[in-house]
Amino acid sequence: MSRVERALRVRVPATSANLGPGFDTLGIALAYGDELTVVTRPEPGATVDVEGVGAGEVDTDERNLVVRSAAFVYERLGRELPGISVAAHNRIPHGRGMGSSGSAIVAGVMIAAGLLASDPEAPLQLTEGQIFAFATELEGHPDNVAPALFGGLTIAWTNEAGPRFKRLLVHRGVAPLVLVPTFTMSTEHARSLQPKQVPHEDAVFNVSRSALLIAALTQSPELLLEATEDRLHQNYRGAAMPETRDLISALRERGHAAVVSGAGPSVLVLSNGPAERLAAADLVAKIAPEWRVLTLAVDIKGATVEEIPVESAFSSRV
Repeated sequence: MSRVERALRVRVPATSANLGPGFDTLGIALAYGDELTVVTRPEPGATVDVEGVGAGEVDTDERNLVVRSAAFVYERLGRELPGISVAAHNRIPHGRGMGSSGSAIVAGVMIAAGLLASDPEAPLQLTEGQIFAFATELEGHPDNVAPALFGGLTIAWTNEAGPRFKRLLVHRGVAPLVLVPTFTMSTEHARSLQPKQVPHEDAVFNVSRSALLIAALTQSPELLLEATEDRLHQNYRGAAMPETRDLISALRERGHAAVVSGAGPSVLVLSNGPAERLAAADLVAKIAPEWRVLTLAVDIKGATVEEIPVESAFSSRV
């Protein structure tokens, strides 16, 4: 057996972006994610063993998005990614609006950061800003990678210096519920349904609701229903996912703050307390029993990477 030099364990949470009015800006991390064990090896290249979501579907070599993301970081820094074996235990649904691609990118960037920091010959500690910039460049926009990296509620934007974020603590009364259908939605297709221009009154409407949503999520969860109103993107995408549109309408008519999770088709419900969340889950069980119900907490840690004993890495891959 070839000697393994180093081993890492990486955890990355699922995310939900937009949160209604905060299109391409707001995101939240969810305590439900993927875990990867990585070992270096003398041989070049990469192998990926996948358990759970994506098993038998995603690439299992250098074409895998996690590996490509790690290699991207190394290339940008003028280095070559060592040979690695990855064991991925995936829980985040693919194509459902829970940030699966962003989380895979974050996992790859965190793998690169961990391996660079533990490099026995030329250790390199990446800064928080570098990690965020690499992940944003790979993803194309920062609203999913920011909460995946840093946890909690994030506001993300870009300026002439690059991507920026602000992390906020979510009020302990906010109780997320994610409703996952059996069908998928392409993010690219969802984006193509939006017009390039919107009426002035709709833009003003969303600005007011986005500002209110920050207050609702951090201080006043009783305002969540009104704060999650949106006129910028959800109505335009509704025809492409009528089941999502109808479920959101049914929930909101009964007082639940339901929105499209990311690009959809999953639904995020931001409840004001466990009792309200339970009522929403009971309603879904009656009107849409085929939807999977995930009762989740807000993830406050974000992505983590830790060096682990080689023996532990091998045992986790048995």
